[in-house]
Amino acid sequence: MKKLNTSLLFLAAWLLLFSCAEKAQQREIQRGLIAEKAMVVSAREEASKIGIEIIQKGGNAFDAMMATEMALAVTYPFAGNLGGGGFMVYRMADGTVGSIDYREKAPLAAHKDMFLDENGEFVPQLSQQSALASGVPGTIAGIFEAQEKFGKLTPAEILQPVIQLAQKGFVVTENQAQRFQRLRQVATEVNGPETFFNREINAGDTLKIPVLAATLERIAKNGRDEFYKGETAKILAKHMQEKGGIITEEDLASYQAAWRDPIVFPYRGYKVISMAPPSSGGMTLAQIMKMIEPFELSKLGHHSPEYIQVLVEAERRAYADRNFYLGDPDFIEIPVDQLLDEAYLKSRMESFSMEKATLSSDISEGKIVFSESMETTHYSIVDADGNAVSVTTTLNGGYGSKLYIDELGFFMNNEMDDFSAKPGIPNMFGLIGAEANSIAPGKRMLSSMTPTIVEKDGKLWMVVGTPGGSTIITSVLQTILNVIEFDMGMQEAVNAPRFHHQWLPDLINFEPDSFDTTLIQTLKSRGYLINEGNSPVIGKVDAILVLPDGKLEGGADRRGDDKAVGF
Repeated sequence: MKKLNTSLLFLAAWLLLFSCAEKAQQREIQRGLIAEKAMVVSAREEASKIGIEIIQKGGNAFDAMMATEMALAVTYPFAGNLGGGGFMVYRMADGTVGSIDYREKAPLAAHKDMFLDENGEFVPQLSQQSALASGVPGTIAGIFEAQEKFGKLTPAEILQPVIQLAQKGFVVTENQAQRFQRLRQVATEVNGPETFFNREINAGDTLKIPVLAATLERIAKNGRDEFYKGETAKILAKHMQEKGGIITEEDLASYQAAWRDPIVFPYRGYKVISMAPPSSGGMTLAQIMKMIEPFELSKLGHHSPEYIQVLVEAERRAYADRNFYLGDPDFIEIPVDQLLDEAYLKSRMESFSMEKATLSSDISEGKIVFSESMETTHYSIVDADGNAVSVTTTLNGGYGSKLYIDELGFFMNNEMDDFSAKPGIPNMFGLIGAEANSIAPGKRMLSSMTPTIVEKDGKLWMVVGTPGGSTIITSVLQTILNVIEFDMGMQEAVNAPRFHHQWLPDLINFEPDSFDTTLIQTLKSRGYLINEGNSPVIGKVDAILVLPDGKLEGGADRRGDDKAVGF
């Protein structure tokens, strides 16, 4: 009998070891690209490669930022851009952190009622698909400002491979071909039959954009002022006004990117560095993470009903605050310290019970909410010196306003739709705006972009961000938690299914075909309202994790054509 017990113990131990080894092997399989020194993860392989090539030529993360951003403008016009804007959070190798805001601004001739008709009714077409829909672009100002302050190479050196990419062309992917097909009719309606994208573009085609190459050549030669004061500015302003827009040469000449202090907060011994307003990302992320920190998430289990409840209830409360208090800090007062106060956030969660859902109508009046497009793009960079940048950039809608400046080779944004055109009236994503986000000349519209960097033990640990409109914040949150709480590798954390709640509408959105029906039924039995329709893909995270041995693991989202490249 004793021998039998010993044999059973041996068998059990062997099975346990085998199971652990099998799990470790699975985890290893799910790891992304591992690199020794530097890495770029972006929505397109060409952009990631050019970013890495710039670092290999002696550039740093800020040089690679300029190269990657412009390469995305060539190869990913869906969201990569010259005609849009964005945010960047950085961490220098010495631990210094900061951020730059190059969000678009309302033109000087903009006014509160510009998208209303003579009866005071909102006209969605004007804010979504017209020349009036565009804010003053900030992308060129942002990348030049950051590169001038911290970069090592010249803009001409950095932009040369991007110019060649536009001249020689890039191979169209299957995903891209489908988008181009959907774009063709509306691009022709907006721009006329002679426009560049009124053509058949198929997967496998090589697409060359010589006009964009010429624009980039002028910018490489003349610097940022080419876009804001030079020939490019003149062409842009003239085109916009001919199409009925209000962006002028004065608007372009007066645009400036803004350096801002990022939102920095602790979570279980980690330090999180994220974007401050006019992005709501860092504030909302901080509120959620502070509200969930008292709960032992790892013991609740990944994607257990209880884990989802804790996150949903914190998200519900944080988004309610976001929608009431946040906007452009140059125009409104934001009570940052009060919103991040631990006693306040603890009180916000006192009404939460695992037994049943809290209704959003019980959390707030339910009269205000902001949202913006899913059609953004993010890239993460770590260079050979240990500098890191996390950058999210957008045109707002896919291909922005669909207004394509054929003389320059790029689309203009439709960010003006991110303002509240009329309090209580939904924007193009069906969500409602408030007075705090009303239109004013020179004002930046509220955003959810959440470029984020995380430190562990005082050292760089993670660079992360995603597109996804109002789902950006929750996608970044879950990716960070997947690694901190559930010991996932970076690629595994990025691949994991995601869910989202944003206070209003009072629904949990689950990534399609990713969560089992038992879980859904359990949550329903506790009073949670589930979006039974076809939820959009929630985010497209591109992230980098510094491994214990100092190597870098890239997590490129499987949901798109995203790619990590490193050396």
